[in-house]
Amino acid sequence: MLIQINLNHYMENPFSLGNTEKVCFTRGLLPTPFMTEGPSFPTEQDLVSSNLSNFTDCGEEVLLYGDVEKVVIGIVLSIITLMIIAGNSLVIISVCIVKKLRQPSNYLVVSLAAADLSVALAVMPFVIITDLVGGKWLFGKVFCNVFIAMDVMCCTASIMTLCVISVDRYLGITRPLTYPARQNGKLMAKMVFIVWLLSASITLPPLFGWAKNVTVESMCLISQDFGYTVYSTAVAFYIPMTVMLIMYHRIFKAAKISAEKHKFINIPRLYEQEGIYCMEEKIRAPHSSKKSKAAEECVTLSKLLKQDRKNISIFKREQKAARTLGIIVGAFTFCWLPFFLLSTARPFICGIECSCMPLRLERTFLWLGYTNSLINPIIYAFFNRDLRTTFWNLLRCKYRNINRRLSAASMHEALKVPEKHEGIL
Repeated sequence: MLIQINLNHYMENPFSLGNTEKVCFTRGLLPTPFMTEGPSFPTEQDLVSSNLSNFTDCGEEVLLYGDVEKVVIGIVLSIITLMIIAGNSLVIISVCIVKKLRQPSNYLVVSLAAADLSVALAVMPFVIITDLVGGKWLFGKVFCNVFIAMDVMCCTASIMTLCVISVDRYLGITRPLTYPARQNGKLMAKMVFIVWLLSASITLPPLFGWAKNVTVESMCLISQDFGYTVYSTAVAFYIPMTVMLIMYHRIFKAAKISAEKHKFINIPRLYEQEGIYCMEEKIRAPHSSKKSKAAEECVTLSKLLKQDRKNISIFKREQKAARTLGIIVGAFTFCWLPFFLLSTARPFICGIECSCMPLRLERTFLWLGYTNSLINPIIYAFFNRDLRTTFWNLLRCKYRNINRRLSAASMHEALKVPEKHEGIL
């Protein structure tokens, strides 16, 4: 059972209590063995003071859950947190133990997993407890500032890392010859450092007096200062989202142009009818004149096949990048856009002192954003065969000789005879 208490209505008529509230005060009317006087009836001031325990100083609605609801909410939120911890831990362990995955481009993936893992370990447990008690903050004013700093920094680092990954994938597709040469460990480490530095810059202003967080009793809320709200939401979400959408549009456009440009020809099979086998060292033909002609045709055919395989490789890479980035951008926007729209509008609607938004709506949007930390490792494991294989081996505790097995699988894949692509893809 969920009870919502409206403070404004109660302040207007403090004695107009419902049945639920009457039960709470009936206990004070019964005599006890230690009472020397008759039962004392609560005064108007006592009733108001008692009911204020169900509210923050801003007069927000407090959600009072029943026992069954607390159990269900606690289990669901705990499962989400544990899955985030497990998924992102697998990403970090996989990159650390598998040599093939220890590439500079995967430094960003590790940074993303570290940010999501930090959210699950340092932020979500306190959010779960706060939600179970109806939205009240129980950990004090000092820790409130630390909690907000950790929450903002880790979530922003996760979002900005996704933005940098989209730029990295775009440059890797559009500049396949020049960009990989510049893609070294030092460059990736600098990019990761800049991401975390920018994320920390959003958490510092409330700690140094520009915009103070709302840390009144039973309430912990990030600063609602107008300027800080615009700055923090723009740097943490709107700018990264815009960059990601631009990168996705450009990669999608490049993949579309590639689909129209790279036409894969039909390979004629007349050579077999004429007794010409280009794959053999010697070309068999009924006449010597046909041998020279067949040799020229085989050279031309070899060039066509080589170019054809190159075009297919480019096309597949662009299509995969467009598909992967599209899913990443879509999941990211779906999870975080509602929360940041609400956060941006809140100070302009409610003022800078507190929040007047429905508490249930705020918590739902917040956990929807946290769910993005669960989706990220799933997306990368689904589209990365080596990472997916490593996940599966680790879950089955088959981590011995994992590098040898991955190398053998890669060698087997490389030695496969390329399939013949006919027509236009």
